[in-house]
Amino acid sequence: MASSPSHTAPRVLGVDPGTRITGYAVLSVRGPGRFEYLECGSFRVDGRRKLNERLGELAGALEEVVAEFRPTVLAIESAFHGQNAASALKLAEARGAFKLVALRAGLEIHEYAPSRIKRVVVGKGRATKAEVQRRVRLLCGLTRLPAADAADALAIALCHAHSVRWSGG
Repeated sequence: MASSPSHTAPRVLGVDPGTRITGYAVLSVRGPGRFEYLECGSFRVDGRRKLNERLGELAGALEEVVAEFRPTVLAIESAFHGQNAASALKLAEARGAFKLVALRAGLEIHEYAPSRIKRVVVGKGRATKAEVQRRVRLLCGLTRLPAADAADALAIALCHAHSVRWSGG
């Protein structure tokens, strides 16, 4: 297990899981509804490669983010029912790989349904990707719109930051 982070404010790593593109975002939480944006982006792997190879590469990239930013919490999108069975199984494998990275680093893990994330961040559970991008840009004070997967990861991290009652901070 990793030692506890040296920073005092909880850090949230938001992850929008995928098997070809995975979005990530890191926030430092200063109190209820107060946060500092640290970084967001996405990892891309060649979709023609075998699933196990892609997941290994994506998990390795996430390990690097964990090592650099030392988050205390992983907030990840939960599986949703609108997918076909094959896609849902692949996504479940990706979620499992990312959760294992978090467990090995000693992070708490929290899962949020897509509709809850959108409701908390945008104000409606059926918000479009473009609405999510515009809202996280505004909330985080970004100069330009983040890519869709990075914006989704930011929304997940923001959802956690607004959903959990922090002690101290």
